[in-house]
Amino acid sequence: MKLTAFVLFFFALQAQAAVTVGLVDVQKVLTSIKEGQSVMKTLEKSFNEKKSTLKKDEEKIKKAGEDLKKQSAVLSEQARLTKERDIQEQILKVQGKAADFQRDMQKMENDLKRPIIDRLRPIIQEVSKAAGVNMTFEQGSAPIIYAEAEKNLTEDVVKAYDKKYPVK
Repeated sequence: MKLTAFVLFFFALQAQAAVTVGLVDVQKVLTSIKEGQSVMKTLEKSFNEKKSTLKKDEEKIKKAGEDLKKQSAVLSEQARLTKERDIQEQILKVQGKAADFQRDMQKMENDLKRPIIDRLRPIIQEVSKAAGVNMTFEQGSAPIIYAEAEKNLTEDVVKAYDKKYPVK
């Protein structure tokens, strides 16, 4: 009798120990939800504007270099050195502008995505509870190599987010 009770108790503990792991690909969610797609379009537009500005600056430098090449035979040594120094200064300015643009884009991306991520957390919790998972990890960054029972909740999170926060 005691052995039977022990065996039943052991199986009950084993059944309770079964853990279902939820996985969410947050990057895929951010690019799949309608609000995330809107953010990506805003970022792309800003990036293209900045890229165009840099391209124009690079073309001016290239033209100045070509002009210097053509005029180098008729320029004095001092004039040639001055033009070379001017071109180098222009190159440094463009490189600085490119670094500033990169920082601006990173800040803009963080500022636009932060509210989405903040609203995403409770939705992931709701979807996880509804799916009956015991814990949810971000796919790709989680150190989970194997889980006997796992569910990918990414598409469910996308649908729940778009339903709760429709783009106007």
